[in-house]
Amino acid sequence: MKVLVTGGAGYIGSVTTEMLLNDGHEVVVFDNLERGHRRAIDKRAAFRKGDLREKDRIFKVMSDIKPDAVMHFAAYALVPESMKQPEIYFRNNVVGGANLAEAMLRAGVGKIVFSSTCATYGQPEKVPITEAVPQKPTNPYGESKLAFEKILGWYHELHGMTTVFLRYFNACGATEKFGEDHDPETHIIPIIMQVALGQRKKVLIYGDDYKTPDGTCLRDYIHIVDLARAHILALKGNYSGPFNLGTGTGCSVREVIETAREITGHPIPEEVAPRRAGDPARLVAGAEKARKILKWKPKYGDLDVIIESAWNWHRAHPRGYND
Repeated sequence: MKVLVTGGAGYIGSVTTEMLLNDGHEVVVFDNLERGHRRAIDKRAAFRKGDLREKDRIFKVMSDIKPDAVMHFAAYALVPESMKQPEIYFRNNVVGGANLAEAMLRAGVGKIVFSSTCATYGQPEKVPITEAVPQKPTNPYGESKLAFEKILGWYHELHGMTTVFLRYFNACGATEKFGEDHDPETHIIPIIMQVALGQRKKVLIYGDDYKTPDGTCLRDYIHIVDLARAHILALKGNYSGPFNLGTGTGCSVREVIETAREITGHPIPEEVAPRRAGDPARLVAGAEKARKILKWKPKYGDLDVIIESAWNWHRAHPRGYND
């Protein structure tokens, strides 16, 4: 298939592009490089620079390429930032997404796999979280993703578009080629890697008074390769609607730090800091629907495997894509 990957210069988009190409698909990456990296785009992919907020640009690219399907990763994705600047999240994630959907409709492109998030659920009363749990975001980032899910839902109902929402939990790990490099970096595993490399003095733990076994937040950590594989499975089928992606196991922040100490052989100092606004205590996936319908099963669910892959990439790229 010919696939247009928006946000293909970003973390998840770059790995999914790599795996699509490995599977024999033709890939065109669309990215403005604002937060992505030109070096993160697989050399086998075609590249079109552009911003989804620029309607004319995405209209032209979609019309020129006429892909069989779209994989949509392009979005702002920092919860703390969204709590301070909600307007940029709605403009980029919602307005940009609406431009993309309209461009698809005009060009006759009938399938999209959307990179959504468990942040649309907010803080559910029960875990693991299934697709039936009410969506009540606790931050503008989650709200912006939910808004675009709803837009795509209407495109499915009114125009027959095949619209898949993959709500995944904490993406992490790396392939040999591509890994996680954000500026600023807010994700726990790459921050830990930076401490192990001597680039930071310590890891900050944002709150140790949550109602969890050790007081720190519980998250469902899912390897980036498993996430990418789920996107490809969704691409191949004729499915619409939401699918949660996760291992079904929650690991605390302190468990992640301790595992990283074992893998890296570094002490990794830590310090407790105040809670961050909008952070739920527990986010663990109920992913039986994806297992049953998409025939998806995580292969790299062990935390030590995830952290080892991240450590290998960060050691090889200590300055990220600036090396």
